[in-house]
Amino acid sequence: MCGNRPWRRLVLALGAWCALVASAEAAAPAWQPAACPIPTRWSKEVTPEKTLPEYPRPQMVRPDWLNLNGLWQFAIAPADAAAPVGEDLPGRILVPFPIESALSGVAKALGPGERLWYRRTVEIPKGWADRRVLLHFGAVDWETAVYVNGNRVGTHRGGYDALTFDITASLDRAGLRQEILVGVLDPTDQGEQPRGRQALRPEGGRFSASSGIWQTVWLEPVPAARITALAMTPDLAGKCLRLKVAVSEGAAGAEVGAAVREGETDVAHAFGPAGEEFRVPVPTMRLWTPESPYLYNLHVSLGRGERPSDAVDSYFGMRKVEVASDGRVRRILLNGKPVFQVGVLDPGYWPDGLYTAPSDAALRFDLETAKKLGFNMVRKHAKVEPDRWYTWADKLGLLVWQDMPGGENRTPAGRSQFEAELDRMAAGLGNHPSIITWTLFDEGGGQFDTERLVARVRAIDPTRLVDAAGGWRDEGAGDLVDTHHLPAPEALPPEAARASAVGGFGAIPMAVPGHTWRPVPAAVRGTPADTLTGPYEKLLAACWKLRDYPGVSAAIYTQLYDVEGEYAGLMTYDREVAKGDVGRIMAANRGNATGVRP
Repeated sequence: MCGNRPWRRLVLALGAWCALVASAEAAAPAWQPAACPIPTRWSKEVTPEKTLPEYPRPQMVRPDWLNLNGLWQFAIAPADAAAPVGEDLPGRILVPFPIESALSGVAKALGPGERLWYRRTVEIPKGWADRRVLLHFGAVDWETAVYVNGNRVGTHRGGYDALTFDITASLDRAGLRQEILVGVLDPTDQGEQPRGRQALRPEGGRFSASSGIWQTVWLEPVPAARITALAMTPDLAGKCLRLKVAVSEGAAGAEVGAAVREGETDVAHAFGPAGEEFRVPVPTMRLWTPESPYLYNLHVSLGRGERPSDAVDSYFGMRKVEVASDGRVRRILLNGKPVFQVGVLDPGYWPDGLYTAPSDAALRFDLETAKKLGFNMVRKHAKVEPDRWYTWADKLGLLVWQDMPGGENRTPAGRSQFEAELDRMAAGLGNHPSIITWTLFDEGGGQFDTERLVARVRAIDPTRLVDAAGGWRDEGAGDLVDTHHLPAPEALPPEAARASAVGGFGAIPMAVPGHTWRPVPAAVRGTPADTLTGPYEKLLAACWKLRDYPGVSAAIYTQLYDVEGEYAGLMTYDREVAKGDVGRIMAANRGNATGVRP
């Protein structure tokens, strides 16, 4: 019996530790959403056990992963304070909702001199023992440092692109749980970094800040020799997909295979060297359009044979966008044909989650609503969304103009950061067929070196259009002459090498009582039936006339829904009330407004 005493002491110690953890968890405050003036219908579905559970990266899927969304510990400390390694933090926050949001359970602004700390522990599944472990963040705003078991595994600057850290070397394989600690600085508009329309004092077209983790956090086991990225370029002329597969250092020089699938049926195969572009035939050539958004499935493997070292599933769409002559003027062509794009501005804000939609169904709702209203295009305004948003646009058939979130860009450091995040945006979203245009600067915000940056984006992605300076200082660069004019649309004629677009018009103000972020003046109150529909029809009739002369290719209405103190939406901020007659708005968007077209 004496020989078993050390083991018995270990068991007792382990039991005491478990009891301590259980006691600490019982003492921790229960999560509940903070007060919100107008929560959306999806708020009530959010719980710590069910927080954005969907797979976050639909164009590079592996079967094994662990979602880390849910309750984390948190604390706010001075920016220069030491990392609280091994310490319980006093607060609880629901990840991945920004700390300023109601759904985080905190609803507190992060000051420029403060650092937000997140902490949680996690048990690594036993089946992952022989693989590398990657820690992924969909996005964290803005400067991030990550520690695992006290070891600093990496840092990142950028609020709109994904972060990935290989944490394998920092794992305690003998331990039951691993500590993850994340520290975040976010100066919002007190810094120069890209931040879109965020402000510490939201007013005058600026909205609440969304600091910290705001997209899904997850773990993924991978082999040492693995696929790290896909670059997919549809080639309609060659009836193929041009594919480049990036791999880890240990897989350099390996062969990769690709299988094109219609549903679950393989229709084509190809092999090529890792790290180099090769052609994958697409024999059926079903084109992607807003009316018929057909997507092919793609299976990519590293190595030949029945047991490749790594494999991922993806999808792609076959489509081509260009500016070319329609026989009279330069227009935007999709798959060789003019498509008049009637779009709507989408800022990507939620009253309960701010930058983060309360659920995947909510994320999908906005795009479905845009389709129901007759739009065939959405301009994602001053924000980059999670991958799943673009996948819904791919599936539902909505063209996307993607804005680069703006910053001040006054100093060399600020401009360098803007360029770095611009590069990551263009490269990181480049596989989505829905995205057809990159917008670099909106209405002159932070505009600099326009011609050089157009060339920079084209070098990264020569397959899409570039709107250099939407509605502001036009330096003749890019593919579009973009005019903004509120409320009535105005346009300049197409040029010898550039198409014409109305990048912003409308903004008919109307607030619906009971569905506003704050009290509003009587001047913008109204009822949906008598205030918005008629004026909207007149504006859209004018857009369709501009299509015919001088030859406009796109018109973008401001905006899809209200945001905080802005009441220019076609819907209320809580997405509960459409301010106009949906059928008449849809008809107007399709060129059939009363008295305009039969």
